[in-house]
Amino acid sequence: MKKTVIIIFISLLILTGCKKKEEPKPFPSVPSTSPILENRILQLKETIRQNPKDVNAQIELGNIYMDTHRFADAIEAYSKALEIDPNNVNVRVDMGTCYRSIGKPERAAEEYRKAISINPNHANAHRNLGVVLAFDFKRKSEAVKEFEQYLALLPNAPDAPKVRDLIAKLKK
Repeated sequence: MKKTVIIIFISLLILTGCKKKEEPKPFPSVPSTSPILENRILQLKETIRQNPKDVNAQIELGNIYMDTHRFADAIEAYSKALEIDPNNVNVRVDMGTCYRSIGKPERAAEEYRKAISINPNHANAHRNLGVVLAFDFKRKSEAVKEFEQYLALLPNAPDAPKVRDLIAKLKK
């Protein structure tokens, strides 16, 4: 009897395995960064530590954070880049997008407007301001003007048909 119980026990262990049950891994709420990106973040932070005025390192760090949906970190990096180069329109537009992503459309619109004041021909600043005006502030006529300016600057943009459709809907 003892042998039978041992044989059954060993058989069950073999059939079911001896693994510890793994806890289910939670789904990340934001894209996770790869080890390569995490390593690049560390390199950039070290570069910035050694040379705090390295605007390109600040911008690249902000871009990585933005791409991985770490918007507050991106805003911090972009803010430091703008301390060095306050007229960098692309950084202002990206920072505006980050502000909108964290639920601060007022700050987003402020950054887009600053970008437009520096470079009135920055098409994406006009489009992004139009998005905030249309969807966050419900200021349709102002949004239409921004979208029309975007199309005037980039009439053949890949999203031009969608923007034209949006303008038509906003004018109704």
